[in-house]
Amino acid sequence: MAIVSEDDFHHSSNSTYRTTSSSLRADQEALLEKLLDHPPPPSLQRPEDRFNGAYIIFFSLGIGGLLPWNFFVTAKEYWIFKLRNCSSPAPGEEPEDSDILNYLESYLSIASTVPSVLCLMANFLLVNRVSTHVRVLASLTIMLTIFVVMTVLVKVDTSSWTHGFFAVTITCMAILSGTATIFNSSVFGMTGSFPMRNSQALISGGAMGGTISALAALVDLALSSNVTDSALAFFLTGDVFLGLCVGLYLLLPRLEYSRYYMRSVWPAHVFSGEEQVPQDSLNAPLVAPGSNYSPTPPLRPILKKTAGLGFCIIYLLFITSIIFPSISTNIVSLDKDSGSPWTTKFFIPLTAFLMYNFADLCGRQITAWIQVPGPRSKVLPGLVLLRTGLVPLFVFCNYQPRVHLQTVIFLSDIYPILFSSLLGFSNGYLSTLALIYGPKIVSRELAEATGVVMSFYMCLGLVFGSACSALLVHLI
Repeated sequence: MAIVSEDDFHHSSNSTYRTTSSSLRADQEALLEKLLDHPPPPSLQRPEDRFNGAYIIFFSLGIGGLLPWNFFVTAKEYWIFKLRNCSSPAPGEEPEDSDILNYLESYLSIASTVPSVLCLMANFLLVNRVSTHVRVLASLTIMLTIFVVMTVLVKVDTSSWTHGFFAVTITCMAILSGTATIFNSSVFGMTGSFPMRNSQALISGGAMGGTISALAALVDLALSSNVTDSALAFFLTGDVFLGLCVGLYLLLPRLEYSRYYMRSVWPAHVFSGEEQVPQDSLNAPLVAPGSNYSPTPPLRPILKKTAGLGFCIIYLLFITSIIFPSISTNIVSLDKDSGSPWTTKFFIPLTAFLMYNFADLCGRQITAWIQVPGPRSKVLPGLVLLRTGLVPLFVFCNYQPRVHLQTVIFLSDIYPILFSSLLGFSNGYLSTLALIYGPKIVSRELAEATGVVMSFYMCLGLVFGSACSALLVHLI
């Protein structure tokens, strides 16, 4: 295992890579395979990221990109309250809309993943047609607007239109997921022209968004006895942070470090024949005379280069989304009847959300210092396939309600905590490696389009996993 410090990194025009032993040299060559042929002019010196300003901004944008989805999934008590006609059923009676309540996580997963795939396709076509600046700001604005609407609905009595509220919730989830996908893939594509640590910051920020939402839910549950008061504070937190993301994104191009990498990025133009590169200066024409320009990036070479990493990402997210949140959030404490708040009110927020998201964050953050296995290593897909064994581990915990499969093997509350931590850590570490390698093994002018393709791999995994999770829930 190689532990990498910042001093061990060497910078190139399209990647940040580290010196390694001969056993890892093949992986190093994969990262360096397609470098920009012409470096920036000598007059343009590489500035430092003063006070880690760009790193912090990308980290914060990563939080904002996944915060809406995390808040929707984490607010389980609020959705149960709203979808039970704002009242608890009488003892021994089935609650109204029990199908919606039992399979709520599956519905939310499907509503979030299907629009994401469609929006990713659209975003790939828009890479050269609409600027990153417009796509990012437009998607942030829509996300903030939808979140404000959901915040207002917290204090609205929806007991007389429960099904209508459910339809509004699913619609808002679909719009949020689509716009968040455009935002995330656009920003991730932009980080492809920065050193690798910035891509890692963005991805780690996504995990921090989950951790923040889990902590906010726990604090709200602890401090507020009223479900709607708790949910109002919860969603207001999301509103404030999304507004902060707008300001931080506008600040990004004002940093000298960011301007250096952003103005040396060449759009992913498509040329017939050999790829064209920038001429002697940053002011040179983007398209060589006589070349056939296409506004759509070339998909085939990107898919060919990233096929192995794409498989890893798809299968990683497939296994993760089968388990989280549909299975893991329905595992209840074996001591639930004790009446303790730790085994009732706080058990699922702690075990399913906080432990998973914190472990996911740790796994992603470790990639800032340790980057093994490499992009061409056979160990990476091997580790990805090993995660298949996590599915039966969760199924045989105390998942409730059970109809068809009554067997519970893991008769202790420590097991879901351990399994959630393992699921989160392996997801964070392995997915971050695969994602940050992708834009670094293609030519720089294709980096943004490759970032969109890597996001597309993620959505494919989430779609397949969400569909299978709904089937698995019904089988249990």
